Amino acid sequence: MFTPLTIALGKSVKAVARLRHGGSAFPGLVVEKLDPHLLARILNRLPHGVVVISGTNGKTTTTKIVVELLRACGLKVFTNDTGSNFVRGVLASLLDAVDLRGNLDADIAVLELDEAHAVRFIELIRPRHTLLLNVMRDQLDRFGEVDYTASLLAKIAEATTTTLVTNRHDSRLRALGERLRTGGDLAVHYFGLSDQLAVLFPEDDQLRATATTTHTPLPSASVILEALVEPHGARFCIGEETYEAHFQLQGLYNLFNAAAALALVREILPEHLLNDAHLVAALSQVRAAFGRGETLTINGDRLELVLVKNPAGFRLALTSFPAAGVATMIAINDAHADGRDMSWLWDVDFDVLRDHGVEMVSGIRAYDMALRLYYNDVEVDKISTDLRDALTDFLAEHPGRPKRIFCSYTAMLALRKHLGELTDVEVAIK
Repeated sequence: MFTPLTIALGKSVKAVARLRHGGSAFPGLVVEKLDPHLLARILNRLPHGVVVISGTNGKTTTTKIVVELLRACGLKVFTNDTGSNFVRGVLASLLDAVDLRGNLDADIAVLELDEAHAVRFIELIRPRHTLLLNVMRDQLDRFGEVDYTASLLAKIAEATTTTLVTNRHDSRLRALGERLRTGGDLAVHYFGLSDQLAVLFPEDDQLRATATTTHTPLPSASVILEALVEPHGARFCIGEETYEAHFQLQGLYNLFNAAAALALVREILPEHLLNDAHLVAALSQVRAAFGRGETLTINGDRLELVLVKNPAGFRLALTSFPAAGVATMIAINDAHADGRDMSWLWDVDFDVLRDHGVEMVSGIRAYDMALRLYYNDVEVDKISTDLRDALTDFLAEHPGRPKRIFCSYTAMLALRKHLGELTDVEVAIK
């Protein structure tokens, strides 16, 4: 084993990468090539083990909520806070957290993992707890259809040693949970929604379905998002008790992510640290992960960044953030990290923007987005494929109005870089 030398080299590569504004995962790639088992040797020593969070939508925000709740309960948590959710991204984050001998000052690791790359991760490390959020169409050029994505998530669940927490409203994940619950020693728990809210979260198969679906009995859930409380609050049912929380997070989907996080944290915490009222109160302190309903202030005006990357996520974003009184921009790229296939835009209904219009459309696929809006009778004021120019115009031409930008992943990164020249912008989730 060459742990001190490997870590020293990795730290040096990371320092150089920072100076050159290089990719956050590259130092992890270097370390992975030199010592493929370093990650496992370090993380397998943690007293509370490793937690994996995966699924199509909500990984970054849910991971941030879980990390902050565990820290609020006194645990020392390592997480891949660079936002890179591949194995090499985890390694890159680890380089900042360990000393040269590979000692990590943490009780537990909570890791957001891309569905496909999580399968590589579990070959190295078996998670003690896993949270699976949902299965939706996303990046068809990478994942294909949803059954393939579900098969990847099933492999993660099957490798988990202690607890699986998953979404009772997702039929594929529910079936997986029931199979594992009856077939072994894995404890399976669910998070869910009340009947009133469940209709707002259709499965991927239901997005364009016209036939009446039959009611399927749902398993009981340890945490249920029961109702919304104005202006930014929610009521949760946990066991036999009901709790109300008010949030800095915005967006209905983030409240559902909070229910998932609560269900997971309740299974992680030892009994002497578990206090449901304390956990719900801690939710009010959690701020949005970067780009996920993040709110900035530019020239005294509020600006919201809302990440959209698939039909379900875009539909929920449009529902969660009303268009009235807000200047709206949409920025869509088709780089590898976004997925090259933009056909999913046609599975999003943009009718809610019809009465208010869209002030700016930008990104590499600006004209594809503008065409989609045209067929929903949504008026577009301006189109520009240059994100910097589009952002400059958007900010300058609508002074005094709150603003919102719906953006794909790489468009969000580029916009945040430009916005960082104007205001303080958080670099990564902390």
